[in-house]
Amino acid sequence: MAKRKSGSSVFSDTSTFVRYLLVLVIATVLLRVFVIQAYQIPSASMEDTLLVGDFLVGNKLAYGAHILGLRMPGYQSPQNGEIVIFRFPHDLERAFIKRCVALPGQTVEIKDKVLYVDGERTIDPERSKYVDARVLPRESSNGIRDNYGPVTCPPDHYFLVGDNRDNSDDSRFWGFVSSDLIVAKAGPIYFSWAPDADAPTYSGPASLPGMLVYNLAHVFDRVRWSRIGTFTN
Repeated sequence: MAKRKSGSSVFSDTSTFVRYLLVLVIATVLLRVFVIQAYQIPSASMEDTLLVGDFLVGNKLAYGAHILGLRMPGYQSPQNGEIVIFRFPHDLERAFIKRCVALPGQTVEIKDKVLYVDGERTIDPERSKYVDARVLPRESSNGIRDNYGPVTCPPDHYFLVGDNRDNSDDSRFWGFVSSDLIVAKAGPIYFSWAPDADAPTYSGPASLPGMLVYNLAHVFDRVRWSRIGTFTN
């Protein structure tokens, strides 16, 4: 006949489980604060480098994590060509993701859609794109999209733009980004979920079963398997 566990043994097992759970929670919090930030791509502004529904990891160690209002030392500063996650200057609760194209002290100019930094024409990122064949004159209401500057980045400020150059709300429209607002360097894509116009949307608890059934039925159609594990920079 099997022996029952003594009360002390059960208590010991429970205590061990609680300790492991506590360690896991602490490790998760430390990773979230010091090391990584998860980010979901909500818009088309970084297409075709990043797609709506991409989920990626941001590396906080690169530029230094923010702790209690102070930035910890990082192992590098943002560089031209890197994709960075930052807090939107006009709404600090919102996180944006754009590509860094000019560093502190560098001069930015856009002439007929072509980006120049310190007078040198830059090479567009491999998967960047222009979706509007028009070149807007500087005098038009949205002219700074295609003709901008020249302006020089102030100390500790960066110029950030989207890879979807004709469809991006970026430094051309709201200015430079302070280094204090830059949170992380974009890392690998860990998941990618394609939008589906026919998918049911959340309209209250009663809608959850329908959403679950639909998404389970279409999971292999919607997951972009080829993007998982790819790097953004």
